[in-house]
Amino acid sequence: MRTTVGIIGAGPAGLLLARLLHNAGIDSVVLESRDRAYVERRQRAGILEQGTADVLRAAGAGERMDREGLRHDGIELRFDRRRHRVDFPALTGGRSVMVYAQTEVCKDLIALQLAEGGPLLFEAEALAVEDAGTDAPRVRFRHEGREDVLECEYVVGCDGFWGVARKAIPTELVQIFERTYPFGWLGILADVPPSHDELVYARHDRGFALLSMRSPSVSRLYLQVPDGTDAEAWSDEAIWDELERRFETADGWRLERGPITQKSVTPMRSYVHEPMRHGRLFLAGDAAHIVPPTGAKGLNLAVGDVVTFARALAHRKETGSPELLDAYSQTCLRRIWQAERFSYDMTALLHRAPGATGFEDRLQLARLERIASCRAAETDLAEGYAGFPFE
Repeated sequence: MRTTVGIIGAGPAGLLLARLLHNAGIDSVVLESRDRAYVERRQRAGILEQGTADVLRAAGAGERMDREGLRHDGIELRFDRRRHRVDFPALTGGRSVMVYAQTEVCKDLIALQLAEGGPLLFEAEALAVEDAGTDAPRVRFRHEGREDVLECEYVVGCDGFWGVARKAIPTELVQIFERTYPFGWLGILADVPPSHDELVYARHDRGFALLSMRSPSVSRLYLQVPDGTDAEAWSDEAIWDELERRFETADGWRLERGPITQKSVTPMRSYVHEPMRHGRLFLAGDAAHIVPPTGAKGLNLAVGDVVTFARALAHRKETGSPELLDAYSQTCLRRIWQAERFSYDMTALLHRAPGATGFEDRLQLARLERIASCRAAETDLAEGYAGFPFE
């Protein structure tokens, strides 16, 4: 099998890249190790930056998002039993975010790819990327019980942290930057309408909490818990009780409870792999970088990567110049490090570290007071949350 771009992974990054390339008249093949049902139901991110939503619309994948997604013009910060709303459009020149689950983005892009795009092979496990440093890279994969080879001009690894693409870059060329956090998020899905119409980020002496949603009838909520926590060790009642404590306000706001349909614990880490390119192999999304979820940046960073690659390859096709492809890693990393910085700052602002002192607690509250009282500080948060521009 032969194609121009071999794409490993049919998450939102790989699927969107295939769509962008199709619209640019560039052929591709997508290899996904899981079956279609798994890809369409795995729960991940749910916040789309303004730029991500705009890219999906321009790619022809925004119709259902605009019909069923929830536009949010701000978030609420809670601390010291008080509430402060951050108004995104007023602070960013009109930008907002969209609540639309990754599962739904994948469903939309899969439908488009199967109807209009190139081959999308489910249950096709990539085994290795070979000859990445040459002009003719190959992806060895297993599909329908037999091994095959996909011959490419370019390979893009959208196969996540545990995928094979990154392993094809020689270790002597690589620098790793990472940080692990001594806490995680206990997340739940609950069949109950959200108790607030925008996301609520709560800083509490007992730990962080987040009120989010997947739809007008399904709530998504999170609690900071110690690293290594077993989700099943928490009863449903204990989860709701703890959420109530951390979201408590002085004005009598109430948290609505409902049946919990899913619970899991997400570890927290920051990770960047440099470079993101070796020869004609390009990394995108979690294959190259991970952020703690506090800043809602993971999916949006992956979109930035594939937009950068698609534009660079279209430029090569139109002009013959490899300049933008050669600059891929540096271009992506400028945006990635700003998102890493923002996500780290949000995490440090809202989570209580084990063993935190009273001094550190007061600093957190002082930072939150600064955001609530200073337009410049509030604007910096709003601009970071609504999204850094694609270069």
